[in-house]
Formats: sequence, structure tokens, C-alpha cells
Amino acid sequence: MSDQHIYEYLCIGCPLGCHLLVDDTEGDTEGVKVTGWGCKTGKAYGEQEHKDPRRNMATSVRVKGARWGRVPVKTTGTVPKKLVRDVARAVQDIEIEAPIKLGTVVLANVLGTGVDIVATRDMERL
Repeated sequence: MSDQHIYEYLCIGCPLGCHLLVDDTEGDTEGVKVTGWGCKTGKAYGEQEHKDPRRNMATSVRVKGARWGRVPVKTTGTVPKKLVRDVARAVQDIEIEAPIKLGTVVLANVLGTGVDIVATRDMERL
């Protein structure tokens, strides 16, 4: 049996979509070897994805007193992949009052991640 630990990832760092191979045969996540990348972004993505996968998120929240019933929101940074569902649950029960300005913080420091949820458009009050 081989002690080799090779992991495959599809890079989403740029439009190339490189197929990355991450070798952590030594079992040391600090010293992984990434191959298959076509740009520096790919190498960094492979290292990050292997050590601590993170994601940007976008969704919407309910709005009272506006023409539309929901306003689009997004994270101001990446959240740990393992918390994506929990972040979605935290946002699903939020209802805010119009008017809303682009960049309004809808939920600060979601789940203690240091990342805020912000509105991505203006929404006037009716």
C-alpha cells in the first residue's frame, strides 16, 4: 500500500479551470506540492483549497416596505466551506426595512467569521 496522498481539485481562480493535483505525502499541510496550475492564482488556490477551503456567498433577504420583496446580499469576504450552510440558515430569517443602500451591513460578523453580509443594491421605500 502506498503512503502517497494525492488530492484532485478543479481550480476556480480564473477562467482556465485547471485540474490541480495536490500532494501532501508528507502529511504536512504546510508543505503541500501543487501541480497542474496554469497561473500563480491556481497554485495559491490549490494550497488554500487543501488547507482551509473557503467560499464567497450570495443570496437574498426579505425586505419590508419596498417594491420588491427581497434584496440581494453577499459576503464581504470568504467563509469557511464547512460553515456555508450555517451562514445560509443565519441569513434566511433576516427581514430588513426599506430604504436600503448598496453596501448596507445586513448581518455583521456572521457566525464569528469576521465577515459581514451586505446589500448589493439600493432599494427605495414605497
